[in-house]
Amino acid sequence: MPVTQGEPVDTPAPPLHILILAAGSSTRMRGADKLTETVKGQPLLRQLAGRAVATGLPVTVALPPDRPARHAALDGLTLTRLSVAGASQGMATTLRAGLASLPPQAAVVLLLADLPELTTADLSLMAQSYASTPGQILRATNVTGQPGHPVIFPPWARADLMQLSGDDGARQVLQAHASRLRLIALPDHHATTDLDTPEDWASWRSGRE
Repeated sequence: MPVTQGEPVDTPAPPLHILILAAGSSTRMRGADKLTETVKGQPLLRQLAGRAVATGLPVTVALPPDRPARHAALDGLTLTRLSVAGASQGMATTLRAGLASLPPQAAVVLLLADLPELTTADLSLMAQSYASTPGQILRATNVTGQPGHPVIFPPWARADLMQLSGDDGARQVLQAHASRLRLIALPDHHATTDLDTPEDWASWRSGRE
């Protein structure tokens, strides 16, 4: 039986796996690839994946087959690379492929790859929060309460996630189970800073100089 909101938990939380969705086409970058943009001397994807690995949790990165620079950015990191042949069909295809590659009873930390401010401490806080309420969906927010990423889905939510299609990600599942959603505030705008265009990158970098 799934654990309902507010119900006491007597058994250990199912194991957590981090799934990084890094198979997007980056079309709004007008020929550039946002996941290989440099942050602190590293490609963004490598920085985020390295921070995920540093939590000690298993990490899988879902990648498109036609972006060798993304694959190369992960060299030397202890993680699993998953090449998704149908990545161009939308985010849901990548999400389903990633979930199918994980142990069936695992909970998943669903993490977008374009979050340059997210830290290992943020991910660890989410994991610790999950351990205390493993029956709930946990979603990170920024300091003002705006929802963002990552999102932790318990094993009971995986069947719904596997039914997704198109490019809307997990929004439908979050809406369907709003009563079982718990928000976790992360510092500043760590959960909501995503950079989709060259202008976004220029503005973000100028604000950090």
